[in-house]
Amino acid sequence: MSFFERLYLIAIFKGMLITFLHMFKKKPTINYPEKTRPFSPVFRGLQILNRDEEGRENCTACGLCAVACPAEAITMEAAERQPGEEHLYREEKYAAKYEINMLRCIFCGLCEESCPKDAIYLSETFAPADYQRKQFIYNKQELLIPHPKEDPKAYKKALGNRAKKETVK
Repeated sequence: MSFFERLYLIAIFKGMLITFLHMFKKKPTINYPEKTRPFSPVFRGLQILNRDEEGRENCTACGLCAVACPAEAITMEAAERQPGEEHLYREEKYAAKYEINMLRCIFCGLCEESCPKDAIYLSETFAPADYQRKQFIYNKQELLIPHPKEDPKAYKKALGNRAKKETVK
């Protein structure tokens, strides 16, 4: 090795040239709160429990989503609808307890595909960050879509692009 090769000056200047050339390239970083990146049409985000047009829950607690989940992230308990609760639930059986452990969920979409009542779907929202593990276990109240008659704006926002797809059909 020559004297200049031992000093690694050539390698240092090559590295500095590469760094200097990167200053003129387009930045791949997006300033998140101000700008959001466009999601793919097949993006799978947080699960949402759907309601019908009258605000009744679609879930009949059949358990197919929990069985289809490869990560076993979904747990539920069924209950019978009582007289006078027809405005809350569509069917005679409903999910009294419905929980999804987002730390176990792999966002595969099998729960959405297995549901015969279109009661669960993956939204365009991604999982938020938190400091405690128990905050990632979402219960039924956190997963339910807003009531379409009581809060129509929040309902349309929660539907996202699904609302556009349903009106096209």
